[in-house]
Parts: sequence; structure tokens; C-alpha cells
Amino acid sequence: MNFTMRRASILTSSILSRTVAAASPTVHYRLLTTTTPTSNSNARRFWSSTGSARAVAGALASVAAVASLSYQEVHAKEPLPADLVPKEVVLYQYEACPFCNKVKAFLDYYDIPYKVIEVNPLSKKEIKWSDYKKVPILMVDGEQLVDSSAIIDKLGDKIIPQKKADSNLDDNEEKEWRGWVDNHLVHVLSPNIYRNTSEALESFDYITSNGNFSFTEKITVKYAGAAAMYFVSKKLKKKYNITDERASLYEAAETWVNALNGREFLGGSKPNLADLAVFGVLRPIRYLKSGRDMVENTRIGEWYTRMENTVGETSRLKA
Repeated sequence: MNFTMRRASILTSSILSRTVAAASPTVHYRLLTTTTPTSNSNARRFWSSTGSARAVAGALASVAAVASLSYQEVHAKEPLPADLVPKEVVLYQYEACPFCNKVKAFLDYYDIPYKVIEVNPLSKKEIKWSDYKKVPILMVDGEQLVDSSAIIDKLGDKIIPQKKADSNLDDNEEKEWRGWVDNHLVHVLSPNIYRNTSEALESFDYITSNGNFSFTEKITVKYAGAAAMYFVSKKLKKKYNITDERASLYEAAETWVNALNGREFLGGSKPNLADLAVFGVLRPIRYLKSGRDMVENTRIGEWYTRMENTVGETSRLKA
């Protein structure tokens, strides 16, 4: 437990103790000995025993407020100066692409508004104008940026120049783990997302539901895409010597938790680019079967929840 959470715990105990001490002995006793009431009548008897119930309810509300404020103190984001926020940002993407989601995690964390153009993975008609035929492509005030890590580096140099100027910043660890994301973690994901036909269809149902497709395109992309990626994932599994998809995913999740070494984030009290990279590539699978299995079978869930809360709501502009 970190310092801030310990402080919240101490304040919580103090508030609750003072309120309970002011309550009648009956309420104090029942607070110590009663678990959840088993019926509505029991609940009425429990709370009607004394007027001090209101004080207890107030204490619980105060507890929630203290915990919330303490969390926000550590995890509140620092808004960018208005003059550093790009005027127009457009992301060409696939909804479930881990590299695209890595870029989105960066944009969301820094509250940079952006538009999304969903690329049809079969025709790629939306990026025919570009010599670069992969995603993500990020257009920033008319400038084309490509390759997720290069996009983040170039955009980061523009919007967070103080990081580049900080001579005391040791970013070797950050670079090492960003490389691990690109060279290892992402290769574990496809064999898990498209592990079997049902999981492949689940993934493409997510893609087509979030993309800008006509009804006919949704059907075509969902079934043709799922079938294609099912076979692609088998090739990737062989290429990267993956024998058990889930075991590899769990091992990667545990490797990341071990790297944190007790810290809330790899960056310490706030996420760094490695935290955002891991979070970004995991975000599209979190609530798919593979992601649910990962959280249930590894220790990564607490870190992921902290990242979810810290990154906050998306800064993606609605179409």
C-alpha cells in the first residue's frame, strides 16, 4: 500500500471511529458483530435501533469522499498547455489493432482531441491516398506520421518538450519495456484473440460494431476477416514458437507485473510511455474472452484498473 492510500486508510479509520464512538452502544455493538442483513425486516430492525444510523451513513459517505480525493491526488492528469495541443488530429486505424490502440492510449492520456477513420481491413480504400499501406497513420495538422512508436516519439517531442530537456530523466527502463511491447507482447495477442473460430468472431464483431461499415461490409468483414485472421494467427503462433496461447499471455502479463516491482506504474506515481504502450495494446482485448481470462489468471488486473482510471475518458471526437 502506497503512502497516499495509507493516508486515506488512516483518515477513513479516524472518521469512522469518531462517528461510531458517538453512536449508542447498541449500534457500536452491531457494527462490530453484524454482517449484511439477511432480509428487509432485519435491515429495518438494524437501522431503526437508534438515530445514530444517520451518523454512520455520514461516516461512510466521508470515507468514500476521502478515498476518492486521495486517489485523484496521485492519479490526476496534468492538462497540456493550449498552445501545445495540435489543432487537427486524424487517426486511420483498425479498431482492434494493438498498435493503433497504443497511439490512442497516448492521445487519450494527454487529452488530445482526435478523429478516427476506420479502415476496411479487406479493401483499405480509406488509405489509398497514402504511400504507407499500414495502420496506424496519424495526420497531425496536415503532417503524416506512421509507425506507432515513431508517432508517439514525434508527437511526444512536440507536446511534452520538458521530458526531452530533463537531463535527470533516466528513460532506459522505459525504452526497454516499450521495445518489449513491440517485439514480444503484441505477438502474443493475435494467437489469443483468434485462438478459435468463436473467439475470432467475437473479435470481429467488436471491430465491425465500432467501425464505420455498411451492413454488407459488416457481414463481409466479420466472417471473411475472422476466417483470415484465424489462419494468420496459426502462422504467427508457429513463427514465434508459441505452443500454448493462454500460457504465453499469462506469462507476459506476469512479466509486466514483475517489472513494476511494487510501483503503481512503471513511471512511478504516474504512467510513462511504457505503461501507456502496455495498456494500449491490451485495451482492445480486455473485455474479450482472452482479456477476461488474463485478468482472472494473473496479477495484472489492479495495474490495468489504475491505468483505466488514470487515462480516463477517451478524447476521441464523435463523428
